[in-house]
Amino acid sequence: MASASPHDRSRSDDEDDPVDSMISRTGCGELHYAVQECMAEHQDWRKCQGPVQSFKDCMATFQNARKEQLMKQRQASPEPSAQT
Repeated sequence: MASASPHDRSRSDDEDDPVDSMISRTGCGELHYAVQECMAEHQDWRKCQGPVQSFKDCMATFQNARKEQLMKQRQASPEPSAQT
């Protein structure tokens, strides 16, 4: 009986790509697909600067919002007091 290789990272068609899942949670999924489509069509990243910049801006907005959210959570949680 042949065993599966531990290095086989292939996924079935119905299994989600973890990168796609992460990007879709940011709200920037459509822009990511636009970059992919542009790259597939032109085969030259220099011709895809518009979609790349739009995706970059979207991700920066998401990251800044996430950072603010984490900072608010951090400020809202009481820090343990040091007892001496």
